[in-house]
Amino acid sequence: MPARNFDLHGSAPDKCTVALLIIDVINDFEFPEAEQLLKHALPMAQRLAALKSRARSSGVPVIYVNDNFGRWRSDFHAQVEHCLQESSRGKPAVEMLRPSDDDYFVLKPKHSGFFSTTLDTLLIYLGVKTVVLTGLAANICVLFTANDAYMRDFRLVVPCDCVASNSGPENEYALNQMGKVLKADTRRSTELSFETLKQVVPKNR
Repeated sequence: MPARNFDLHGSAPDKCTVALLIIDVINDFEFPEAEQLLKHALPMAQRLAALKSRARSSGVPVIYVNDNFGRWRSDFHAQVEHCLQESSRGKPAVEMLRPSDDDYFVLKPKHSGFFSTTLDTLLIYLGVKTVVLTGLAANICVLFTANDAYMRDFRLVVPCDCVASNSGPENEYALNQMGKVLKADTRRSTELSFETLKQVVPKNR
């Protein structure tokens, strides 16, 4: 997470009931089946970049929730630089979704963004009630993060065109599960209004 001036009462400089989470897009795609995922990730990244721009215009905090991919001596900024090298297969996607200086970030060691990370604490500081989950892969890390967010009583939004998996059927299955089981709103990103999302507060939060 970037250095922030939290006061003694635990307040953060950004206060918003909605946060945009961007999961595992800072990625060099150096793993088995990477080409298969990258084929779906690149067009998704274009749509997600547009959604991120709208979130920032609406004052919605953006949180990068990213795997360290086993680079235990690294940090988030080093991970970004690594993925922007010419030899990185993920460079085109990372260039589209390069973090801004005032975005937040959380490094995760496992699939869920909540497991052994500061994400829960950060969302509390920000006053978040609704999380918009995006990124990779819908059927793995997005799904695991959605499960943990649901158990914490966050309202879930997972725009169907801003997540990707290795295949269309896998992506569709994950979205159906999140919609049916986790009560996620899975409409397309172009149909979402951040101003409207800010006005909806889950009953149990």
